Amino acid sequence: MNINNIKKINIYKKKILIRLDLNVPMNKNKITSYERINSSLKTIKFALKNKSKIIILSHLGRPTEGLFEKKYSLLPIVNYLKQKFPNVIIHFKKNINKKYKINYGEILIFENVRFNIGEKNNDKILSKKYASLCEVFIIDAFGTAHRKEASTYGVGIFSKISCAGFLFMSEIKSLKKCIKNPKLPLVTILGGSKISTKFNILKKLCKISDTVIVGGGIANTFLAIKNNIGKSIYEENFINLAKKLKKKYNIIIPIDSKVKQTNIKKIKYIIKKSSEIKNNEEIMDIGTQSIKKIKKIIKKAKTIIWNGPVGVFESKEFRNGTKKIAYAISNNKNSFSIAGGGDTLAVIEMFNIKNNISYISTGGGAFLEFIEGKKLPVIKMLKKKYIKK
Repeated sequence: MNINNIKKINIYKKKILIRLDLNVPMNKNKITSYERINSSLKTIKFALKNKSKIIILSHLGRPTEGLFEKKYSLLPIVNYLKQKFPNVIIHFKKNINKKYKINYGEILIFENVRFNIGEKNNDKILSKKYASLCEVFIIDAFGTAHRKEASTYGVGIFSKISCAGFLFMSEIKSLKKCIKNPKLPLVTILGGSKISTKFNILKKLCKISDTVIVGGGIANTFLAIKNNIGKSIYEENFINLAKKLKKKYNIIIPIDSKVKQTNIKKIKYIIKKSSEIKNNEEIMDIGTQSIKKIKKIIKKAKTIIWNGPVGVFESKEFRNGTKKIAYAISNNKNSFSIAGGGDTLAVIEMFNIKNNISYISTGGGAFLEFIEGKKLPVIKMLKKKYIKK
């Protein structure tokens, strides 16, 4: 791929602007997963080694543009980075419009870019403002590559030199490995609540996979083709499309489910055949027979693509299916496994299987759109800025 990368661009004693994806899960202003931050450290360390003046931009959550909201502040992340780089001076500033002095080997982090008016609609003035901050722009936020925003796309267009960081390049390399020349059989696990948001990627994955295993609300829509699914989440408008896919491709749906009964004083959780669900029951997880079947398929896989849990894993009562599948993937030492998406990262951290997954993608939407074959705006920008050697 013809794009500039950080190793081939001279950043020694240069003023560089790095766009990172520090959009980590938070609970009461405390970080609950450090995966995305830790994945970004290699690029920061390389820039420090090159004695650069480092400016960092990132988003966090979905605040109202132009309005400061404490719960979306990058301050907890800045404090974590100070712990990781105790010997480095790290400045933290809110106002992007003021001039700040920064020395070589120091880091300046600006507050959440989504507080800035014009960020989301790729405002030209804001993009130029970002670009004026640096001599070299480095995009290392693959999770935002599908968004055409001021701090991801516009800044790259107006910067003199734009290149990809280590994480960004690693993401592209690993994703290509999965979709270009994968070792077979290729097994995909696709979870999530809505088939509508993942239908196009589901079609693409069906074409390249030997087997596609569906879970969550996506599986419920497939189950609804022939079964009553009670109060379970599903999308009626997609039943016919799901039916066509099921007929054409090898799609595995749950043969039994763990359901919640809701018309009794004391809520009960029972496992029953997916074909025997009653009106007062709601599917919350896959059942034991489904788990056994899926584990056998995963054991034989040579390439695994995993996006999303197969049940309501946030609750102890309904995480067994996701847990067993996660362990099955991590225990397959003969496969190349790639996992992506916010919930998937949370599952990996919950069950402590990070070291047994071949590659963990920090992207959610970008991860899926890349596999789907869409041309991501940030990659298009990098191609435009490519410098032929």
